[in-house]
Amino acid sequence: MKSLDNSDKYLLPLLPQIILEKTNKKAETIKFIGGGSFGRVYKAELSNGETIAVKAYRIQGSQYEESNQLDILSENTSVKMPKVIFTYEDENTAILAMTFVEGKNVLNPLFLFKSKKQKQLFANSVVDGMLQWHSVTGKKFGALSNPTYDSWYEYYKTVNQEPWLKALAKLAENGKFNKKRMQLLYEATEIFDNLPEETAAPVLIHSDLNIMNIMADPKTLKLTAFIDPCTSIWADREYDLFQLRNMWGDAYGLYETYKQKHQLSKYADFRVAYYGAMLEASMRLKGGHILPFWEDLTMIRLKKEIKKLNNL
Repeated sequence: MKSLDNSDKYLLPLLPQIILEKTNKKAETIKFIGGGSFGRVYKAELSNGETIAVKAYRIQGSQYEESNQLDILSENTSVKMPKVIFTYEDENTAILAMTFVEGKNVLNPLFLFKSKKQKQLFANSVVDGMLQWHSVTGKKFGALSNPTYDSWYEYYKTVNQEPWLKALAKLAENGKFNKKRMQLLYEATEIFDNLPEETAAPVLIHSDLNIMNIMADPKTLKLTAFIDPCTSIWADREYDLFQLRNMWGDAYGLYETYKQKHQLSKYADFRVAYYGAMLEASMRLKGGHILPFWEDLTMIRLKKEIKKLNNL
């Protein structure tokens, strides 16, 4: 995988020609509207009045993965999702163009001032949309196109846990990752590995449904769209839930609402906290932006869940 320059200075001169080449329509205006760990998103107004979203990635090949994930996920939920318009790649650029979806992502703190009733209706809509994905089952765990693992634990340990811990340990040795946090992850991993494995069918998951990727009407908090899947896979449903608590997701009661609508395993709270802390730490290994506050939050939650288990 090749890391790319997706800065405004580099991309803005290129995007009009790429859009014209792929759609045969002129981009009248293009402006940056947001971004996450692996990409930057632009809103483009086309000459025919159409509005599209154009995502430029930091890692080559990411546009094809997300395109496939959007196609599959959108077919299996009633919640609106962006539709793929085109993908583009050259040696220095990776682009995905999608239909533009209305609303604002609920990371915006202004949404926090909505009423309790509005927040609960919003949470119900989000969870109902997720449960539609989680009702779609596969035969094995792993990649959407070719799942090969018979056990979720086998998949998670092989693909995520073991390589992440090994790489993070090297960073800790070199002073690039906090050693106390490394020890916390080791302690939590020992607990995780010794929990009874729950028998669960592989289900379709979004894998990154944090509040940055949930769109709502700014006036009513009505859910308008899900966006930006990241490594969607066939997984244990509980692996799709830690993102609901990311940032200030708890202010909307997303995780608690899910638990009310679907019974989880006995140790779900610990597993969800463990998945969240491991994923946030692993961002150091994936070329994504490090967000210290969110990493702090996941580590605090993990400590609390370990304490709860130790007190049982």
